[in-house]
Amino acid sequence: MTQKLFHIFRNTPLGRETLLQSIYFCQKMGVLPTIYIPESTKFLMYFENDVVQVDLDPSYLNDPGTAVMHVEHLLDEATIKPDFFTPKNYTASTLPDIPTSFEFMCCPRSISDLSSKIGLGYIGPRVRRIIQAARFPVLITSPVYKPWQNIAVFFGGSANAVNALRLGVRIAKITGMSLDIYTQVDKKTPSEYRSIVREKGLEKLLEGVLNQWTFFEKGRFEDNLYDVPHNALVVLGAYGHGIIRDIMFGSMMEKIQSTISNNLLIAGPKYTMIG
Repeated sequence: MTQKLFHIFRNTPLGRETLLQSIYFCQKMGVLPTIYIPESTKFLMYFENDVVQVDLDPSYLNDPGTAVMHVEHLLDEATIKPDFFTPKNYTASTLPDIPTSFEFMCCPRSISDLSSKIGLGYIGPRVRRIIQAARFPVLITSPVYKPWQNIAVFFGGSANAVNALRLGVRIAKITGMSLDIYTQVDKKTPSEYRSIVREKGLEKLLEGVLNQWTFFEKGRFEDNLYDVPHNALVVLGAYGHGIIRDIMFGSMMEKIQSTISNNLLIAGPKYTMIG
């Protein structure tokens, strides 16, 4: 069965850039995009232990008469057959239910509870809830279309970081791209981080794909991010539920989001390896 990426299309120039990014991801990963052109600004996603209501900004309903044409044009250029998602179930007349059985989902930066913070530098609470509840990784795209040429994985030693590293290795093997690991050294030594990778059985998996492991032993995390290539797909794991973890999740994500413009692929605590 073909794996799919769920993409919510916004019929604007910025939405075009986001769709181009999803198309590029699908081409590299060998998956197909499923496009949803929303008819209302809200929808529900029913996860195993959570129900997330997503609120889109009004620009997602822009010029509906040309939306399908614009999507088909971009997909035709990529020689991809259009696959549009049409909701079948509704919790309310203007509140469609969206399935969560996809393998990937693209979440544009503008899905947010706070319209004043839309754009670079903020990942909204709704996106964080999707990441926390989903079994699939979430792709958060760069502001404009930017092809990525290698994989960069942030590794802090946690269980979620291990999941993210497995995901990064999987992407590297599928795409044939090299992988770099970046670690902000905290209370462990570099050898201890390497031991975690070895104990989790990842050392052999990294053979043939790992280019370099960079340990930031000095400086602020946000300053060290300058060393991450601008054309890398950044893969990282997100924290789970809980007040302290949510604060840490938000803090780390905002630092990354506000410092680099790379495409981000985020594996949440419920992420399950596929393929």
